[in-house]
Amino acid sequence: MNIYKHIHFVGIKGVGMTPLAIIAKESGAKVTGSDLDQSFITDEPLAKAGIEIFNGFLKDNVIGANLIIFTGAHGGADNIEVIEGKKIGTPVLTQGQAVGVFMKGDLFKRKFKGIAVSGTHGKTTTTAIIATILSQNKLDPSYIIGTSMISSLPFPGHFGKGEYFIAEADEYVSDPRHDKTPKLLLQSPQIAVIANIELDHTDIYSSIDEIRTVFLQFANKLPKEGTLVANFDDEQTKMLLKEYTGNVITFGQSAQSDVVITRITPSSEKTFFTLERGGISLGDFSIPLFGTHNISNATAAYIVATEAGLSSEQIKLALSTFKGSKRRLEYLGNLPSGAKWYDDYAHHPTEIQKSLKALKDANSSSHIVCIFQPHTYSRTKDLFTKFSTCFSKADTVIFTEIFPSEREDIDTSFSASHLASEVRKTHKSVIFLKSSADVVEYISKQDYSYSTIVVTMGAGDVYKIAEQFSLHKT
Repeated sequence: MNIYKHIHFVGIKGVGMTPLAIIAKESGAKVTGSDLDQSFITDEPLAKAGIEIFNGFLKDNVIGANLIIFTGAHGGADNIEVIEGKKIGTPVLTQGQAVGVFMKGDLFKRKFKGIAVSGTHGKTTTTAIIATILSQNKLDPSYIIGTSMISSLPFPGHFGKGEYFIAEADEYVSDPRHDKTPKLLLQSPQIAVIANIELDHTDIYSSIDEIRTVFLQFANKLPKEGTLVANFDDEQTKMLLKEYTGNVITFGQSAQSDVVITRITPSSEKTFFTLERGGISLGDFSIPLFGTHNISNATAAYIVATEAGLSSEQIKLALSTFKGSKRRLEYLGNLPSGAKWYDDYAHHPTEIQKSLKALKDANSSSHIVCIFQPHTYSRTKDLFTKFSTCFSKADTVIFTEIFPSEREDIDTSFSASHLASEVRKTHKSVIFLKSSADVVEYISKQDYSYSTIVVTMGAGDVYKIAEQFSLHKT
């Protein structure tokens, strides 16, 4: 039973907030939330969970709550509801603090074994795979997955009866205006995953060394008996391991990894792969996802599941049922003309490159049309050179205007058109269309056949473009 009877979430539609709210409700608390009167990908799980949401932010929304949880968006600690809560003496937590508190278990009068999944890329997919494997093997874990609905799970958040609590461990800060603590340092897991380390969140981090130091601090939080699961194919993670002295299990295609990915075979429906440890085969596996990066995610999940006591056969069966998460190379359907439409959350150059390669590897003869909406001015400007070279696997690239985060101001001196111009220097088919409406109009005039794949990419609202078309699944 939750020791707080009424928890209010400020910015409840955020992908990090929705699963927390569902956990709170399943634990027995009354849950309310507030957010903008706009559609979000989390609308579906919130509605299915029966959670009351107020449109907009008002002082009166927090009346009766005895715990308030807020995000760095919507003003963070400067939000009127947070200010009112502090004024009347209601306990207040950031989303990052709340994940740490939930994982610890004191709030529920429970003790959990925490599993924290970190990395610049792949956190959501890896967390979802781990939750799926443990759930399907009746371990009933609690989990926080930063997305909307997942086909292999009932909700992106769950308050389970089992001993494990699984959560994404985000390297971004709790509240960029007031609390620069990286959120992953607020968690206290027994098992931690580092999927990869790369420069991102350039509004906070000035160098890759600074980010790697934060990940090392995270790893060093593990108890003596804890286990770090680390990607040995990732150069920055390998550098971190030279300074880490705790228990570690490495994985990757490198023969020097503890768990070695020895063979990857893609198809149009799934990807097959084989794992070895100490020269002994652990078995042949398959997962209904594209891309070598997803095999890396699945291998990390495999190791975590074995640490939880599951066998290779138990893991193999669960992996074969995992069909991905919302906005992770998600197949949405076909246009009336026959073209397939996918949607992906990729917003960093490395993610874009890997997702496009995965699509091309599985559909080598298809013409790929990538509709990309850059996310945040700071990321687009600071990683400009990398963005200019990551679209090589797309046959046509359509750029739409930058989606500004709630945490930054609009920069009127810079536009996605600048990025389109740069990509055009090395790519033969590049188009800049300022608004989503312009993109919809353009796509409507194209006669894309069955040999075409359209994919929307970005962390903003680019996914809404697909909603303007009559897609049907085959």
